[in-house]
Amino acid sequence: MDHFMEAAIGQARLGNSEGGIPIGSVLVIDGEIVGRGHNRRVQRGSTILHAEMDCLENAGRLTASDYRQSVIYSTLSPCSMCSGAILLYRIPKVVVGEHQTFQGPEDYLRNQGVVVEVTDSSECIELMKRFIQESPELWNEDIGL
Repeated sequence: MDHFMEAAIGQARLGNSEGGIPIGSVLVIDGEIVGRGHNRRVQRGSTILHAEMDCLENAGRLTASDYRQSVIYSTLSPCSMCSGAILLYRIPKVVVGEHQTFQGPEDYLRNQGVVVEVTDSSECIELMKRFIQESPELWNEDIGL
């Protein structure tokens, strides 16, 4: 497994240890992590702090050209909101840890020219399956069921 996905998984584990949803993300430019984040909806009482949004926020202000040469890693397939941010900032590539427990609009991203690579990480899958089994009400709240 590549070390950027390992860093995203570390963020997911951090979120889980804080009582939140175990989804993590990192933003990479020129082989360097410039932003890290994890789902903080529970911890911050937020409606929008999904892992990718937290990651982008933590990366701070970047130029349009920075985003256009970046890669965002996420342990789980990005939802519609996070996919919208990926499109807004023209991030050209998304590496997804897994999309078995939830699949966002990956085909839409692809149709907009974004490269979507799904790694099918057994670690990401197990992390989410365990969380969904142990906290179904929190999972259902996060994904809008």
